[in-house]
Amino acid sequence: MSSRKYFGTDGVRGLVGKAPISPEFVMKLGWAAGKVLATSGTKKVLIGKDTRISGYMLESALEAGFSAAGIDIGLMGPMPTPAVAYLTKTFRAEAGIVISASHNPYYDNGIKFFSTSGEKLPDDIELAIEKMLDEPMDCVESAKLGKAVRINDAAGRYIEFCKSNFPAPLTLTGLKIVVDCANGATYHIAPNVFRELGATVIEFASKPDGININDDCGATSMANISRLVVEQEADLGIALDGDGDRLMMVDHLGNVVDGDELIFIIARAAQQRQQLNGGVVGTLMSNMGLELALQQLDIPFERANVGDRYVMEKLKANNWQLGAENSGHIINLNCTSTGDGIVAALNVLEAIQQSAKNLFTLRQGMQKLPQLLVNVRFVEGSDPLSDPSVKQQVKVVEQELAGRGRVLLRKSGTEPLVRVMVEGPDADEVKTLAESIADKVRAV
Repeated sequence: MSSRKYFGTDGVRGLVGKAPISPEFVMKLGWAAGKVLATSGTKKVLIGKDTRISGYMLESALEAGFSAAGIDIGLMGPMPTPAVAYLTKTFRAEAGIVISASHNPYYDNGIKFFSTSGEKLPDDIELAIEKMLDEPMDCVESAKLGKAVRINDAAGRYIEFCKSNFPAPLTLTGLKIVVDCANGATYHIAPNVFRELGATVIEFASKPDGININDDCGATSMANISRLVVEQEADLGIALDGDGDRLMMVDHLGNVVDGDELIFIIARAAQQRQQLNGGVVGTLMSNMGLELALQQLDIPFERANVGDRYVMEKLKANNWQLGAENSGHIINLNCTSTGDGIVAALNVLEAIQQSAKNLFTLRQGMQKLPQLLVNVRFVEGSDPLSDPSVKQQVKVVEQELAGRGRVLLRKSGTEPLVRVMVEGPDADEVKTLAESIADKVRAV
């Protein structure tokens, strides 16, 4: 694949006010995307955003760029990323654009695109947009400028879609749930979904002010929701991230239930209903406990590179439905075209209601293995991963753990670090073995 100048694995992202997340660049990005997309069909795009203060500025810049390219714009205001994916499909729009930096702090932002089928843009379209960004910006004649309209019922439509993924005979009546919206894009949606299905909902972090998104709340910061669930004597807690595509949960005792455990619960329930088509895709970071637990149920399991894009690629290649990252990106292609925190929570709640067991009991089916991650800094230019002494020590540890655990070495994508990850049944043994590899990496 050609190297990219602006698009990363999840759109264009950066610090607000600095290129590429500056008003000038984002206007040009809207124009370039408009030019590339204008060749077909409806000439209409949808724009949603999370609750960051910079969303207003970037939304206006995108709108101006698309209008100059002759593309009509539907503005949805604050909307979860999966909602934009879903509505892009139902409106038959050319593309859906989300202004969000997901679980990052408020001073970051990003622009990500969905295709008309509600999936991430194909590589060739992203590359065509990058190429167009190098051209001088022009403007269609006045009569052909794009018009902008506000889509007022977007939230209601998406709430109904979420509820449609929870079987009609079931209800959440009698359940008391704490819902942490991360002061993000689900603040006006998630509590309503669970309430309308019958649950008693205690809201947390559902009052965004433009700056408090992901601040000590949400799926990347679980201490508050764990405490609240216990204090309020709730049945469970649901934590989403700033743009609503990640899910973490908490059982009634305040224990965090991560993406590996949640996908296990969803997969086992689907198998019991005889609705599991194929297996489960995890990533290189998925706990080996997930692999072993699925093995006992005769459910196939494969690992993809870290990133929901790669999980999706493997699902499609295998024609499977379920995939997840341990960070809480959960994909169920029976329900959605992308990771969706609210829908994944409903999949887990379905398993709870159908089995009449609580979250604490359901998660016992999978035992996570102790896992240790050691970060070792190395000198730029050197390559510890190809050093014979490091390779030899990895081999020794793999033989030691044969069939009982796992070793993974990978370079960080953002800084000169080697991540040494060892998993095994015994925490002390794991620590000793991880350090033995880390020492060899340091010696290089």
